[in-house]
Amino acid sequence: MGNLVNERKSYFVEKFYFGTVAAMSKRETLEIRSSSDIVHVRQQVRIWAVAMGFGLVDQTKIVTAASELARNTVDYGKGGTVTLETLQSGSRKGLRLIFEDKGPGIPDIALAMTDGYTSNHGLGLGLSGSKRLMHEFELVSQVGEGTKIAIVRWR
Repeated sequence: MGNLVNERKSYFVEKFYFGTVAAMSKRETLEIRSSSDIVHVRQQVRIWAVAMGFGLVDQTKIVTAASELARNTVDYGKGGTVTLETLQSGSRKGLRLIFEDKGPGIPDIALAMTDGYTSNHGLGLGLSGSKRLMHEFELVSQVGEGTKIAIVRWR
């Protein structure tokens, strides 16, 4: 019975984060532990977006969302990872970023998604702003276990 529960949990996580029906052709995972890692994430996301043919406005949106979520990963999640993936769905190409941490989790996701809400000293635009900048935004968080956020931008 334990394996069935794990299979169901695994299915839920895969379905949730990989819900977009698309083929993935390239994947890379980066550690996010410090401010210098955030800079590296920004640089890599820009390189991937340029290589995929995103225009300057879309590049800026993707990099801004990545920067905000990477900062949250360090500040609130005590560090984690981001996985960059290229997607292909028919004629559309997309860039998916999956941020994961093992931090304290988000106790009230609805409140955290509210513009202006901050649990620290930020502007309170990280989660909600990142959602507005991307075509897809999915968030799962469990108090005491961590947070996973998947974002996608299509071109």
